[in-house]
Amino acid sequence: MYIEALYAGKPTPFGPRKTPSSIIKQPFQTIHVEFDGAVEDEQGNKKLHGGPEMAIHQYSQFSYQVLKNHFESIADRFVIGSIGENISSPDMTDENVLIGDIYKMGDVLLQVSSPRAPCVKINQRYFHKDIDLFIAKQGITGWYYRVMREGKITIGDPITLEDRDEQNPSIKEVMRLVRTKMGLREQKQEASNASGLAQEWVKKLMR
Repeated sequence: MYIEALYAGKPTPFGPRKTPSSIIKQPFQTIHVEFDGAVEDEQGNKKLHGGPEMAIHQYSQFSYQVLKNHFESIADRFVIGSIGENISSPDMTDENVLIGDIYKMGDVLLQVSSPRAPCVKINQRYFHKDIDLFIAKQGITGWYYRVMREGKITIGDPITLEDRDEQNPSIKEVMRLVRTKMGLREQKQEASNASGLAQEWVKKLMR
C-alpha cells in the first residue's frame, strides 16, 4: 500500500446558501499533519468537521467506481479526490479497514477513528440528489483518522499497518449497525466497545 494522491483545501462559499466549505480540495505533493489535521487543510464548519477525532479523511478508490456504476448519468463527475478526502490509496476500502487500525504514512502515525457521516454537501458537490443516502446505505463513507504522531506525508510514501485488533468492526460494518434501527443489540454493544472508536460513534451505536 502507498500514498497515490494527497488533497487539501481552504473554505470557500459553497452550495445554494454560499456557506463556507472545504469539500473542494486541491492536489498536494506533501501535507504537514498536526494533531488537529493537515496544516494545508481547513474546515468551513469547525463544529461539524475537523478536530482531533476527524483530523484526516481517506476515501476508497473502489467506492468511486461504485458511485459511477450506480449514477451512470453523472459518472464522469466522480473523479478521485472530488469527495473531499485528504488521502487516496489503492487497495484500502471500507471493508478491509477496521476501527482502531494504526497506519504509518511517512513520518505520521494515524489511527482509524470512525466512518464519515455523509451530508447534503456531497449532493451539492455533484449536483445530484440522494448521493449522500446511497453512500450511507452502501457503507462507502470513507473514514477519519486521529493523529497519534505528527509529521509529513508525501505522495509515494508506503502505508504500513502497524497495529490491528482483529475483533474490531470494519468501517462498513459500523455503518450497517448504525443504520439498523431495530434489533442487533448485542452486535451494536460489541461494536461500541471497539478500541479506538470515536465517542460520537459509540453514542450512535448505543442509541
